[in-house]
Amino acid sequence: MARGGAWQHLTAGAFALSGTVAIAADDLLPVPSGQPVTFHEMLWDRPGGGLTYRFRFVTPEIGQAGRQYEDVEIDMQYLCETYAIPRLAETGPQPSQIVISFSQEETEFGVATDAVTQFFEAYRVEDGTCILEFF
Repeated sequence: MARGGAWQHLTAGAFALSGTVAIAADDLLPVPSGQPVTFHEMLWDRPGGGLTYRFRFVTPEIGQAGRQYEDVEIDMQYLCETYAIPRLAETGPQPSQIVISFSQEETEFGVATDAVTQFFEAYRVEDGTCILEFF
């Protein structure tokens, strides 16, 4: 997978951050909407705005009736707080931003895939809570 020089990458099979046990890619994660969600990968970089962690999830039902953005945005917030935050290192630099992304299927980061619906949200972390930041 080609990435810019600063990108780091962990897939579900290798995901262990801050001593957290890896979660297999095919394990369904519980979310408020009840849609099927699996972890795909986590990426991190240091763009001009500071350290950013990107948690990418496969959500095959998004874009369908009852699974539009407004139906599943609560799931992104939920995964930011219950999945992403617990996996941040307790020592070292903290991210200035966490990005949660949903995709109908696995895609390569940074490659436009027009036939695949994707949703993204960015958050800053304050007092253990994810605060929505608008792109």
